[in-house]
Amino acid sequence: MSRTENRFTSLWRWWKIAGHYRYDIDTIMPIQYFANREITAEQAIALYRKTSLGERRPIDRPETFEQMLKHANLIITAWDENRLVGISRTLTDFVYVAYLSDLAVDESYQKQGIGKQLIKETQANIGPKCKIVLIAAPKATGYYGPIGFEKHPSAWTLGK
Repeated sequence: MSRTENRFTSLWRWWKIAGHYRYDIDTIMPIQYFANREITAEQAIALYRKTSLGERRPIDRPETFEQMLKHANLIITAWDENRLVGISRTLTDFVYVAYLSDLAVDESYQKQGIGKQLIKETQANIGPKCKIVLIAAPKATGYYGPIGFEKHPSAWTLGK
């Protein structure tokens, strides 16, 4: 399943050539979103290196990353042509709860709505009553409230 964000942007450049003005249009292709499109550990690691989430993921262990991708139930990816620019990696039963374990957007693509759209695409691929839960990365704690998530005071983790 592929979805395309409904926004096209054109950049107009004017310049003077031999006393005449002319313009050129460079169309920026929209970001495309895919559910469960196969990606390699190398592609994912390259993306995570360009995000703050890479600090807390095993980007130096490709075999572990490969297993993380293999065993996730739902992976939504965001692409700028052939470049992976965002990912949402979820573990879910599809009807009651979906644990959004990773939400990562290339830092050079942030603040364009890609993270929000990855969450919307995740919601579209789980049941209508299935809730999304997550543990926010320290640098992202202020991100989730304004987009509709409710803070939960009794979350717990158990390390190994």
